[in-house]
Amino acid sequence: MKHLLPLIGLIGLCSLAPAQEAESFTRQDSLRGSITPERAWWDLNYYSLELEVDPETEHISGRNTIRYRVLEAGQRMQIDLQEPLQIDGIWQDGQPLRYRSEGNAHFIALKKKQEPGTFESVTIAYSGKPRVAVRAPWDGGFSWSRDSEGQPFAATSCQGLGASAWWPNKDHMYDEPDSMAIAVTVPKPLMDVSNGRLRKVEDLGDRRTFHWFVANPINNYGVNVNIADYAHFGETYMGEKGSLDLDYYVLPENLEKAKGQFIQVPMMLQAFEYWFGPYPFYEDSFKLVEVPYLGMEHQSSVTYGNQYTNGYLGRDLSGTGWGKRFDFIIVHEAGHEWFANNITYRDIADMWIHESFTAYSESLYLDYHFGTRAASEYVIGTRQNIRNDRPVIGPYGVNQRGSGDMYYKGSNMLHTLRQLVEDDALWRSVLRGLNSEFYHQTVTTRQVEAYLSAHTGKDLSAFFDQYLRTTMVPTLEYRRAGDQLEFRYTEIVEGFDMPIRIEADGEPRWIFPEAAWKTVPLAAGAPLRFDPNFYIEPRVVDTRGAADD
Repeated sequence: MKHLLPLIGLIGLCSLAPAQEAESFTRQDSLRGSITPERAWWDLNYYSLELEVDPETEHISGRNTIRYRVLEAGQRMQIDLQEPLQIDGIWQDGQPLRYRSEGNAHFIALKKKQEPGTFESVTIAYSGKPRVAVRAPWDGGFSWSRDSEGQPFAATSCQGLGASAWWPNKDHMYDEPDSMAIAVTVPKPLMDVSNGRLRKVEDLGDRRTFHWFVANPINNYGVNVNIADYAHFGETYMGEKGSLDLDYYVLPENLEKAKGQFIQVPMMLQAFEYWFGPYPFYEDSFKLVEVPYLGMEHQSSVTYGNQYTNGYLGRDLSGTGWGKRFDFIIVHEAGHEWFANNITYRDIADMWIHESFTAYSESLYLDYHFGTRAASEYVIGTRQNIRNDRPVIGPYGVNQRGSGDMYYKGSNMLHTLRQLVEDDALWRSVLRGLNSEFYHQTVTTRQVEAYLSAHTGKDLSAFFDQYLRTTMVPTLEYRRAGDQLEFRYTEIVEGFDMPIRIEADGEPRWIFPEAAWKTVPLAAGAPLRFDPNFYIEPRVVDTRGAADD
């Protein structure tokens, strides 16, 4: 990094392959995780999803009309729908179409010539009993439950697994529709809460159809269905872009608890609009919806199951006490509205873009409401959760995420970067700038790295290679020799030379370690402290270079 000197011109970022154990992937992994030729020639414009849910039999049926723009000539289209759901028919312009299935990928033979620049649509009808989520939201599918009155209580979650677990779509993150309609039919007295705004409720006698409309681009796994005999309340938040509707849907038995706990929603919005910029979906409102699992970042319809208590199911993941000062699910899952739903990874291998920034948002929430010391203590405390088992970035093109360290190794990486920036006003402008530059876009790690390097004025290529592409923690070996401090880095990638702050003789100062030994003056016997805000491992060695126990 050459002491993170200001950049001249564009950054050339390294493309190191993640150093992890060889993994075996199937053709199904590639069909799911890559931009296949049958996906590449058309661009999503609009989904119209119609779904009928029978909670008693756990059966669903419906259709999805997919409107798209033709980018280049192509007559074979890939649509994804996962077993055990089945396709009942496919049509274009009212004409039935033939298709060939290969596992969960279905290849449609289009009859009509697809002219570049035109807009076309296909409709897929489907039905069956969708996959049941065993441990939502980590495994995904439908969660079926009951409330205390015996009424059905059901919801979807599908990150990683894919939205095609419950509806047919172009199930790759690189392409999002510009808008979406969602119509869900459920038996009375149940209601459905989905994404966007409720346009109307259609009475069908013993059933009702809830018509929702999403005015913004939306990623597939951000689409959701939540079914219960909900109680509803709401409020209005005056934010950076004006009036924002906040709607809350909870089980009637939890209404009073929710009214107390959800006062943290405006507090979350205050903090995140300050750090990240305006909430990205004013047109679609903000909803917090109770579900029978822990929670998920569904766009404009964030789901909640944290038992109306602070912490993570009552626990402080940092071990510092600060994690009990906020409701983890409200803060973390809503933080994803900026990093996941506004800025979305193109490939799940880059899932750190969602989780590192959002895990870091937890400390920024504390920073806003309780101060920088609280934020620092919290994020440093979360290091106890880091395993360094495999790289944060996963393999590309096969729908495979990297290590779970993307949460707290990633957040500590960003906290370290904040120290390097030094100027909190600049750091805030960088975070807000990310959400402006990549507003409603899908992005790659390379784009995010380049943006951060350019806007901090520092060459961060080796910095990101170190923390995202290896499992090594930079180790600062040091020893004292009379009135000198000798130090060097080990366990680093080539070119890693991140400066750090130390406190010597009670005064803060910077040192600039590299792979080779370096020396700075330090009075014999003077107290020495390494700033814990940098994610490194200091290790004292004796004069022979051996570790000092």
